[in-house]
Amino acid sequence: MRNATSGGPGRLAGNGAVAARAPAKVNVHLGVGKLRPDGYHELQTVYLAVSLFDTVTVRRAEGLSLTVRGEGAGDGRGPSSVPLDRRNLVWQAAELLARHAGISADADLEIDKTIPAAAGLAGGSADAAAALVALDALWGTRATRGDLATLAAQLGSDVPFSLLGGVALGTHRGERLSPVLARRRWDWVLGIAGDGLSTPAVYAELDEMRAAGTLPDGAELASTEPVIAALRSGPTQALAAALSNDLQPPAIRLRPELRRALRATSDAGARAALVSGSGPTVAGLADDEDTAVRLAAELAGAGVFRTVRAVHGPVHGARLVG
Repeated sequence: MRNATSGGPGRLAGNGAVAARAPAKVNVHLGVGKLRPDGYHELQTVYLAVSLFDTVTVRRAEGLSLTVRGEGAGDGRGPSSVPLDRRNLVWQAAELLARHAGISADADLEIDKTIPAAAGLAGGSADAAAALVALDALWGTRATRGDLATLAAQLGSDVPFSLLGGVALGTHRGERLSPVLARRRWDWVLGIAGDGLSTPAVYAELDEMRAAGTLPDGAELASTEPVIAALRSGPTQALAAALSNDLQPPAIRLRPELRRALRATSDAGARAALVSGSGPTVAGLADDEDTAVRLAAELAGAGVFRTVRAVHGPVHGARLVG
């Protein structure tokens, strides 16, 4: 196995660093099917990349090291704290790309986070996608975008979309993507309610609720056509009417205060509000940018959310910056 420094020139900054950023996502539709033999649920989801980004900066080093700044920085413990070792998808992305290229995994990895951890926004997946792009440039692996997408799917269900960005239909476990053309900008307010929620815990709660007959068993999933049609050309109210998330009931059961957060978002003037992914982020759909900014200011002072952001989408996926 050759040393990473022999991998090629890459696109290095003056200080020998390479940076890439990737966006958060909102699931504007999330249909969860039955549990499969491989332990995953069959999914039909429509992803929308939004303008909340994490940046991963990589530098040449011996071995791997990882630091985190911003949201989730700390000792790597707890649901809202980002791991600083191989549990982190950025670390795993470095090892996976190095194996693919036949080189040693040598890099200093730094994550600058604005996407909250364990919030249903795919922040960890965004970090992994950004790491793949940055390390490909640092090490000069000359991986194609198809190569990176294949590696992304091995890292996690949401990582391929974090690499792609825009709008896409995700199937299987979410990693099989079909891009969707959205002809307009969509404005949102994102409110993060309390500490992070464990995605496996939310799925487990969904399974328990289905077993008890509280929710449909997932044998038939709702069509994605209404939300895709709204994203392509519909007015805001059409998208508002089409939003859906099968993980919202179990997320609320685990975090009852989400009911208040959803109600506060709607009462403030959002066209619709839903839990993003496994939560606990609440996504409120706004008519336009000015409305989103007003909603964010109002909700920030409502005592419901610990963090509120006005964002828009679709935006690009993981790419080099600087």
